[in-house]
Amino acid sequence: MKTISIIVAIAQNNAIGKDNQLLWHIPEDLKRFKALTTGHTIVMGKRTFESLPIRPLPNRRSVVITDIPGELIKGCEMAYSIDDAISKMEEGRENFIIGGGMVYKQFMPLADKLYLTIVHKDFEADTFYTDIDYSEWKEIAREDVPAVESLGFDYSYITYEKKH
Repeated sequence: MKTISIIVAIAQNNAIGKDNQLLWHIPEDLKRFKALTTGHTIVMGKRTFESLPIRPLPNRRSVVITDIPGELIKGCEMAYSIDDAISKMEEGRENFIIGGGMVYKQFMPLADKLYLTIVHKDFEADTFYTDIDYSEWKEIAREDVPAVESLGFDYSYITYEKKH
């Protein structure tokens, strides 16, 4: 079985990005992202790939979804549809969807697990996360992190599994 996990940081108004950039810099969240995804397959859209500080991210198998037939990106496996991306996922392992907005939206109904970082503040954005029907999900872990002065907001790590 292929496990599809979504990992995303979302503002309380569902904002996730602006001008192809993250809306905040939370070092601890980036460390958590690295710890969870290292050694796994990560799946993303091309614009998300282009926004990464290091491309491709080290110690992860990168699958990049593009709608340009035959497009190739060095160090990545290409997928030309959601079904193609799923076919390239690893059996018996967690596969992480890392963005962007349209990729999250298309994988949301297929996801088995959600790793959310909820930022308790509204942000101005041009990309938003799709609405989550929390009645379909069971919270399995939560860590609330109080605001540090450098950030000016608090946030929570919440992990959900899909109810069956």
